[in-house]
This record gives sequence, structure tokens and C-alpha cells, in this order.
Amino acid sequence: MSYLFFPTRSLALRPTTSTAICAQCCRSFSTNSILFSGHNRWSKIKHEKGAADAKKNIQRSTFAKHLTLYSKLYGSDPNLNPQLATVIAAAKKAGMPKASIDVAVARGQGKSSTGAGLESVTLEVMMSPSVAMVIDVETENKPRALQELRTMIKKHKGIVTPTAFLFTRLGRIILRDDGHEFDEVLMQALEAGAEDVEQDENDDIVIWTQPNTMHQAIQNLGKALPSAEILSSDIMWSPTADKTKLDDAVAATAISKLLTELQEYADVQGVYANAERGAISEDVWKEVEDNLDT
Repeated sequence: MSYLFFPTRSLALRPTTSTAICAQCCRSFSTNSILFSGHNRWSKIKHEKGAADAKKNIQRSTFAKHLTLYSKLYGSDPNLNPQLATVIAAAKKAGMPKASIDVAVARGQGKSSTGAGLESVTLEVMMSPSVAMVIDVETENKPRALQELRTMIKKHKGIVTPTAFLFTRLGRIILRDDGHEFDEVLMQALEAGAEDVEQDENDDIVIWTQPNTMHQAIQNLGKALPSAEILSSDIMWSPTADKTKLDDAVAATAISKLLTELQEYADVQGVYANAERGAISEDVWKEVEDNLDT
């Protein structure tokens, strides 16, 4: 019988040598300026992208309102409606999707993009600190729109409650006419059915009417002032009492986030609030103001 012998290996623990690490080295492992620099760059890029997206959303919302307006006033065929054709071309150049353009044009005819009729809905909301809001909605599916909007409002700590009694309904027409003096436009506007006329900071003419006479006033102005360009027209909610000052930046930011989401919601046609700038910064207030139809 043969036996195999294997060399024995000692199981005794061998002495180990320890490597000392100085405190400076430990500190260099725990914090890395390169990583923090990368984080700061990413934060800056993220912030800039967010600002660019918000600006794009506001621009598309403006295009949509003009498309709806010109479709409502002069018809949905751009071949017969030069004002509508001009806005369509500008919207396409700015990157607005064709589907969104079609929806806005159809809305001017009181229809959805599928041809279904639209139903008007008003949603009344209260936000902290006592900021009353009224949201105008046109939708082909009222239960769905109300459910989604209520969920959105609740997410931003808002409450659906009566607020319309704090506002009055007015028709507003904004036009530009470089061919006539303000006094001449004023007289023509009053004869066309306006209740008040003023000039804004851009030297455009703002004409106020009763809601039920606004469209007739537009038609009358088109005949009396053929060189005038209708920039916008809407039936808006104007606060009747003192506005609520926004002094708290956190509350103002919550309102601006809700307003941004509302303006991105396709069925929302207008958002009005009785808010005004208080102690908050100009930048914070601008985020609120840019998303209000005032």
C-alpha cells in the first residue's frame, strides 16, 4: 500500500504590518472637490433647464390662446384667415407640436380635436394665504377633467371652495393700432360698446366690455378700425375687493407650482387670482404672475 505525503503548512498567525493613514489623507477620501464641482454644475444645468421649460410652456400657452382666438373670430381655415395662418407659422417655427395646434384651432370652433363638443366648467379654489382663484375649463369629458384638476389642486394643498363671489366677470380686448391716436380709438371703442378704455405699458389699447357684448364689440371695432390688430380677447375674472399680498416665499412657490401645472393642462383656458406681490422677491413673484391670465 502506498501513501501520499503532503507538505505541512503552519496555521500560526503571521504578523501583519499596518499602514498608518494620516488625518489629512482621511479627509481627502471623505470629501472630494471634483465631485462637489460636478454636483454644482448639474444643479445649475437642472435649474436652467427648468427655467427654459417653463418659458417654453408659457410661450406655447400664448400661441394656443391666439390660435383659439383667431379661429373663433375669423374661422378655422388658415387659407381664408391670414391672422390664423400667421400664428400657425410662428407656432410651428417655435416648435409647437402639430397636434397641439390642431387642438387650439378646433377649440376656437367649440370642438375638440376629435370633433366632439366642448363643455364649459368653472373651478373655484382657495390657496394659502387666503388667495382666491377661479379656473375656466373647456372639456369634452367633464367628470375626467374635474377629477384630475381636483387631484392636482389637493396635491398643492389647495381647497376647492366658492370664490367666484370675490370676482366680477368682464370682457377684455387688447388691440394695437399705430394708425390712430389714442383719443380716436377711445371714441370708436365707446361707440363699439366698450365700457372703459385704457392704454397699457406697451402702448396697446385695453378695452373693457360686458361679457355678453365683447364679441359684438370686436366685430364693430374691426369695421371702424380696419388697421387695428386684435392681440387678444377673453372673458376674465377681475377681483372686486382688495387683493391678497404674497409675503411668504414658500406659499408663493406652492401657488406658482400649481399655476404651472394648470397652464400645462390642455383643458384649462384661464386662471385668475386675487394675489399681488408683497414682501417676496421679484423672481418669485414673476413665476406667479407669468402663469396668471391677468
